[in-house]
Amino acid sequence: MQIDDIRKEHELINLFCTLAEIPSPSLKEEKVIDWLQEYCKKNSLECRLDAYKNIIIKVPPTDTSKPTLLLSAHMDVIGDESPVETYLDGDLIRAKGRTLGADDKAGLANALFFAKELAKSDIPHGELELVFTRDEENGASGIRNIEFDKLNSKYVLVLDSDSLGQLMTSGASYTTVKIHVKSYKGGHSGIDIADTTRENAAKLIADIVANLPQGVYYSENGEVVTSCNIGGIISGNLNVTNIINTTADATYSIRSSSRQMEEELKARMIFEINDFNNQYNGIAEAEITFAEHLPPFEKSSDNYIPILFEAVAKKAGVTPEISSFHAGAETHIYANRTNSKGEKFLPYLVGLADVNNMHSSDENVNYNSILKGQELLKEFYKAYSN
Repeated sequence: MQIDDIRKEHELINLFCTLAEIPSPSLKEEKVIDWLQEYCKKNSLECRLDAYKNIIIKVPPTDTSKPTLLLSAHMDVIGDESPVETYLDGDLIRAKGRTLGADDKAGLANALFFAKELAKSDIPHGELELVFTRDEENGASGIRNIEFDKLNSKYVLVLDSDSLGQLMTSGASYTTVKIHVKSYKGGHSGIDIADTTRENAAKLIADIVANLPQGVYYSENGEVVTSCNIGGIISGNLNVTNIINTTADATYSIRSSSRQMEEELKARMIFEINDFNNQYNGIAEAEITFAEHLPPFEKSSDNYIPILFEAVAKKAGVTPEISSFHAGAETHIYANRTNSKGEKFLPYLVGLADVNNMHSSDENVNYNSILKGQELLKEFYKAYSN
């Protein structure tokens, strides 16, 4: 079977392939934005661009007593602006010689197709909101510039996981740590080596690193909650051994899906630095700085969506995977913002397709999984609206 046959047979697969064939690298999404606007116009979907050119689509409610729901996906992909030619390899859709962009065109297509079908149906439903963002892959600037106070939903399904049936309930922050050591006196490795007021900054940074955590800092139920990883150490020159070094630097990354545990880890690191400064007072000094690049996506005590999703997935013949992930996504931004009613968003990272080898030239998606993902989304929404 050829790709054209599958596209003729399934409107959703044709929609996915059409979107995948529109190159949209980060911050160069203009072509896909134009196409989406035209699609919405043809299908009578209310669509607007915000100030950052994110797309906001709203399907008005036919029954205001039913709950609102927000589906979110991103328009940008890893890859350049070169042509994308899709083809079929068994049940897998691939792109010739480059990334396919199933991350996140699979989520985009599923959300858009669902909205189009809902808008023309006579099924009583609440308001459906869609947010399609720019620049998720590069710096998440799109989601950071969303007008959250114009969104009405409390629950958000971020359709950006890579496995059908996944529902991620929490995700890790990303914080960088920099440690700088300055020794007040340098010198010659021979002449000055016996001077106890001189300490080599390279040795001092090594001592600090040896006392700091590395790897998993805290886990719960077999899943990593908080981790600490050293990025690198710099001091001196590998080709010069006759100098007592006066400066040294180390970098770390902290990831945590618990704000409390992240703060505990930071306090532990600060304690080590303060202890060092007390020990080497007058000889050397260390300083530590933290920079948060992505806030934690903490697990909510509200279990409504996970319980509902698990039941619906099983009914649809999909194996549910309810878990957390030790990385970042747009869920993290939603989880730390509020909607038009001042309610905190409750987001979940959801998989509606099996995407393999994402971000590589071997990226592919099983087209049957996209179709099954649409079935799962419909079943979920039906249960959610009742």
